[in-house]
Amino acid sequence: MKRILITGENSYIGTSFEKWVMRFPDEYSVDTVSTLTDDWRECDFSKYDVVFNVAGIAHVDAKASIEGLYYKVNRDLCIEIAQKSKSEGVGQFVFMSSMIVFSNLTPLITNETEPNPRNFYGNSKLQADNEIQKLNSDTFKVVSIRPPMVYGPNCKGNFQRLYDFATSFPIFPDYTNQRSMIYIDNLCEFIKLIIDNNEHGIFYPQNREYVNVSEAVRLIAAINQKKPIMTKMFNKIIRLLLHRVNILNKVFGSYVYDKSMSNYHNFDYCVVDFKESIERIKEGKK
Repeated sequence: MKRILITGENSYIGTSFEKWVMRFPDEYSVDTVSTLTDDWRECDFSKYDVVFNVAGIAHVDAKASIEGLYYKVNRDLCIEIAQKSKSEGVGQFVFMSSMIVFSNLTPLITNETEPNPRNFYGNSKLQADNEIQKLNSDTFKVVSIRPPMVYGPNCKGNFQRLYDFATSFPIFPDYTNQRSMIYIDNLCEFIKLIIDNNEHGIFYPQNREYVNVSEAVRLIAAINQKKPIMTKMFNKIIRLLLHRVNILNKVFGSYVYDKSMSNYHNFDYCVVDFKESIERIKEGKK
């Protein structure tokens, strides 16, 4: 049995992963400890095979006034938890990093692309990645997972805003782009396999298929019995302003991992395709 400790309570990914593996109660046991207090410092890590760290700041405005808090939580806290894990004999440490360690102005990320975060959120994640990887050894396996946009039922973030827009607004640009994304069940299965196989290193999971945002709007609308007007009349303006206006780049810019980076065991972790994921989100919203 794999004994797993999740550091960071009530995170979307952490709670989803716990539910995912607890379908196999004879194979996994899962505990969670808060990192908002010093509870984790008093916790006996030696009882666990794996520490899965999901503590971090993500879906808040990256205001300069809280830059220090990003580094305190996303970098310093992660490093401290990893060091405690190693010193107390844990066999594997898994850290939720992010695709944001790469610039979102780079349309295609390959194995040769150097990380180049555009803000201190991405930089705090990258610095944590670099430091914890130094702790890797034969007896302490360190994993950094850099997923693209994670989405699922009741998941906060940009995809939920896109979903709400697609079901509420009657018109949307018909613009071609590609985005890497990962549905929460696919990510949970990926993490499960990483733990099962006692992996180490940096990983880039994503759905099998890239997502064209305009096609995603069409699909979301259709599943919700809506039919927005898709128009190309805004495309020239979008192309002109794409890399000048951040919100346009977030919606219509291309931002993908080369699929070879994500081909872990022939994408067997992708247990839900994009269409089914949208259907599951709709059911989850009822």
